[in-house]
Amino acid sequence: MPPAALHKLSRRSLLLAALAAAPAGWALPARTLQFPRDYGSHPDLQTEWWYITGHAKTPAGREFGFQVTFFRSRIDAAQGLRSAFAARNLVFAHAAVTDLEGRVLLHDQRIARAGFGVASASEADTDVRLRDWSLVRMEDGSYSARIPAGEFSLDLRFTPTQAVLLQGKAGLSRKGPEEAQASYYYSEPQLRAQGRLTVKGQAFDVGGTAWLDHEWSEALMHPEAVGWDWIGMNLDDGSALTAFRLRRRDGSALWAGGSFRTRDGALRIFNSDEVRFESANTWTSPRTQAKYPTRWRVHTPSGSFEVHALFDDQELDSRGSTGGVYWEGLSDLVDAQGRRAGRGYLEMTGYAAPLRL
Repeated sequence: MPPAALHKLSRRSLLLAALAAAPAGWALPARTLQFPRDYGSHPDLQTEWWYITGHAKTPAGREFGFQVTFFRSRIDAAQGLRSAFAARNLVFAHAAVTDLEGRVLLHDQRIARAGFGVASASEADTDVRLRDWSLVRMEDGSYSARIPAGEFSLDLRFTPTQAVLLQGKAGLSRKGPEEAQASYYYSEPQLRAQGRLTVKGQAFDVGGTAWLDHEWSEALMHPEAVGWDWIGMNLDDGSALTAFRLRRRDGSALWAGGSFRTRDGALRIFNSDEVRFESANTWTSPRTQAKYPTRWRVHTPSGSFEVHALFDDQELDSRGSTGGVYWEGLSDLVDAQGRRAGRGYLEMTGYAAPLRL
């Protein structure tokens, strides 16, 4: 893929937007997800990612947010090439740390063609590697993430405490008004996180809670969509909340969805007309002049909440490799009584510029 195209891709645009080769009207079939096979890669479909977000703190109480994402993107134009150097699949990776005490976001990113021991994504189970960065599911079901980056490093273990959460209809998640706009999608919320985090040469032993999303598709993004807003929140009582919407240029919702699962496993999947995002406060980036709603009111069938960014400047500029400019950061979930209900990540795209496909 030429460099001019790479700067247009962000994490969710890789799934929702970089799939223009899918035939018009072609829809993913409903299927039963099978594990451990579906923890692994699906090179028969065009785009895929494994995405872990979370928060952790030291024994002394210093708090951090973290994000690790690995992408796999199939390049159709290279599939018929005989050369071993053909870039049939690209592997991208992106990682970030939010240092609440230092009021700073640190991030790094990488890209390489799959093969030659440089980058790979196993089909058997979660085992994604890009040079010395890796995300691997271990024999005991936990995940190991090792990310030695420029100004920070992560060496974390994530242990499931709950069953896999199948998003949408048994893992088939609609992303637009047409059936072709869909993905296979599961989450693992309430992961127990432990390990070591290093920021600018200072190492910290940390523990906390994380969330994993794994999604893969051939879907087409609806032409009216310019971006999206998404939250994945681990509630303090053990519940898990997902909510998202795709936006038109005028800010109205084109499509929405999500889910809520209680600690004891009762699951409700939200219909598109059951989720509403309302901006409550905005922050203007001094670098891009983009205005991001860093405080939201989110209405769902399982309750109304506010989402508060823990600090405003969590804008990521990925134009040099895997994406455009977007906002992704650690945020609190607040209930209708004004009490903290949980913590997780908020992602907003299409504010610095509409997605251009």
